[in-house]
Amino acid sequence: MSEYINNASNRKDQLKAIIRKLHAGQSVESLRQEFGGIIEDTSAADIAAAEREVIEEGLPVSEIQKLCDLHVAVFQDGLESKPEPESLPGHPVFAMRLENEVIGRVLEALVNQLNEAELGRQDAWDGLRKAASNLPVVVDHYNFKENLLFPYLEKKGFEGPSKVMWGVHNDIRAEIKNLQALLADEIPDLVSVENVLEHLVQNVREMMYKEEKILIPESLSLLSDQEWQAIAASKEDATPRAPQAPKHQPVPVAQTPASTPAPAPIVTPGRVGAIGLNTGALTAEQIDLMLSHLPVDVTFVDENDEVRYFSQTRDRVFTRTPAIIGRTVLNCHPPQSVHVVQAILDDFKSGRRDNADFWISMGPKFVYIRYFALRDAQGNYRGTLEVTQDVADIRGLQGERRILDDAKPA
Repeated sequence: MSEYINNASNRKDQLKAIIRKLHAGQSVESLRQEFGGIIEDTSAADIAAAEREVIEEGLPVSEIQKLCDLHVAVFQDGLESKPEPESLPGHPVFAMRLENEVIGRVLEALVNQLNEAELGRQDAWDGLRKAASNLPVVVDHYNFKENLLFPYLEKKGFEGPSKVMWGVHNDIRAEIKNLQALLADEIPDLVSVENVLEHLVQNVREMMYKEEKILIPESLSLLSDQEWQAIAASKEDATPRAPQAPKHQPVPVAQTPASTPAPAPIVTPGRVGAIGLNTGALTAEQIDLMLSHLPVDVTFVDENDEVRYFSQTRDRVFTRTPAIIGRTVLNCHPPQSVHVVQAILDDFKSGRRDNADFWISMGPKFVYIRYFALRDAQGNYRGTLEVTQDVADIRGLQGERRILDDAKPA
């Protein structure tokens, strides 16, 4: 047994050495020659474990992300020799593979239409725009991984590789936006479209390979049937629906700010199940109805930086799924923005600030995002409240409206 442990430890050290040498500039071919036997027997779990450890030892996630394609290239022979895990219709992995087939067809259509444009056929631009209109399937596919699959993998210690993938997802999202912006011109610049589309197709195809050879096998190895069932159920519920009665226990109520003494709760006599609040009493159902009917999205992160609640409004701006409950909030953001989130939390905890505001354009939406530090009556930090709202219509208001319009509600 001790010999087995020593061999396993030595193997992991060699895999980490391969990754470090790759990042130091050594070529893929030379590494294959130097570590041929190790590479041929490498599994997806081995790569994930080695990447996770070099990240823990100080190699930045951003550096792993830059060369993750070369990681796959180094270990490709070993990965190709592994049998494909079985999946059945209804299983999230089956859906992932089916989506990748669709994505592959979208990429093929884009390349074919670009070839037509290169031949000087003007109608090819309309075909290219039509093909590009199907690219949201790529974004939806990545959203599923980030919001549903990654939270479960993080609980198994598969954290570093998921952060790397998320960073690549964001790069691909940026390339999609860039392509769509170029195609918005009446006569797009052919060279610019060629350059963007070449990188986009390459990056998406490489991500599909990483999913097939690393992410999916590792996920099937780590997650139980019950966890896959939970992921499948959450995938069905990911699309926001009309608010319903709550299916959970009442959530803790935030206290009033330190500057305002907390009055004694006013409890309504005779109201069964009412929760006494500072200025009234409400049942858990009423609290849930209020939060889910607000024209804003609310997310609560506790003092331990773990997500504890989100309101599921009908027109939620950013997707939230039950899988994020209990998830560290830093893992709910791509690597490119983690430092911003950490800075906000640090400022809230130290008392340097009480709120932080951001606003971004998302197509027709103008999204206003606000973060508020929650403190109890003694001034102790108790968590952060995120409030998000599409204020595009509000920004367009003019004049006054003092009477009820006879028009039917939207």
